[in-house]
Amino acid sequence: MVSSSSTRTILNLAMASAMAVFLGACGSMSLPSFSSAPSAPPEPAVAPDMPATVRAEEIAGRWGLASYQNPNDRARTEKAAQGQCKQPYVITVGPTGGVMMHLADQATPQELRLKGSPSGKNYIGPPGPVPGEQDREIVSFDGRILVTRFVDKDAATRYGNMVYVRCAPRA
Repeated sequence: MVSSSSTRTILNLAMASAMAVFLGACGSMSLPSFSSAPSAPPEPAVAPDMPATVRAEEIAGRWGLASYQNPNDRARTEKAAQGQCKQPYVITVGPTGGVMMHLADQATPQELRLKGSPSGKNYIGPPGPVPGEQDREIVSFDGRILVTRFVDKDAATRYGNMVYVRCAPRA
């Protein structure tokens, strides 16, 4: 016959053995690390801002504004833009060196940046990657005529190629 004290000892040893096996299994499992080592790959470095070849002072002024979709309409659109000088679109230099202009579908102008790109293209838009969805590409600029096109396909379809013709200075 087995005494109750030896039964208790056997049960305690069985429990201790089971716990040892359980804890040994847990030790071999990989647990999340709470160390300071990064677990996700680092984000790519942001490319430094490239200066645009067009300066804010060059496009500040009073402009007649019109737009076209068909490239064959550009000459006619430039004349139409010149006719808009009686109600000019005014571009000013912003407080931090950008230009005050409207974004697509925005009623209030805000300061936008002139941004260069590795491809040599220039853009006008809010701070951020080049080209950003809210940017417009400067298609051409000769000091008197500025042509821009929105990067966003929907805005580009709705607004077309924006033609700004510099208005004569007030007499």
